[in-house]
Amino acid sequence: MTATDPLLRALAHPVRLRMVSLVWTAPLSAAELARELGISHALASQHLRRLDEAGVVELAEVRANRGGRERRYRAVHGTPLSDQRGEAAAPLLAEALAHTLRERAGRRAHDAEGVTADAELWVSPDAWEDFRGRLAVLLDDLHGAARPPHTPGTTAIGVTAMVFPLREDGPQAADPPNG
Repeated sequence: MTATDPLLRALAHPVRLRMVSLVWTAPLSAAELARELGISHALASQHLRRLDEAGVVELAEVRANRGGRERRYRAVHGTPLSDQRGEAAAPLLAEALAHTLRERAGRRAHDAEGVTADAELWVSPDAWEDFRGRLAVLLDDLHGAARPPHTPGTTAIGVTAMVFPLREDGPQAADPPNG
């Protein structure tokens, strides 16, 4: 995968990542996405076109709305982020995920429990494959349990995960931020 890959370019933007999450369980129009994301209708339409061109979302329905036609899109289910390979993929996706994580962390419900982890570990190949497989199943289960945004009786949650093997030739220590 190269930096010019349309799928990578479509997913390597934090607004588009949020859009994919929002249309995972129910189709939404550009106007609905604009309201949910606090962006203009034109910008939401532009992002939707990019996701549609990359095959990440698809037209789910066209319905009449105030004398016009409203196009509603849904996510194409699958795991386009699950195994992005190549030199260009990881840094671009990491930047988009980091932006999304910062935004979601600012909206965290401080009175509710969560799970936070960070690790650089050395484990056996079998332990890695077992963990990776179980995590993929858990994330798939969570996506399967998702309901449309703001469904009564649901809790909005944020999940950001990027788990991968490291090259042995990378830097062994990094300077702390602002250190």
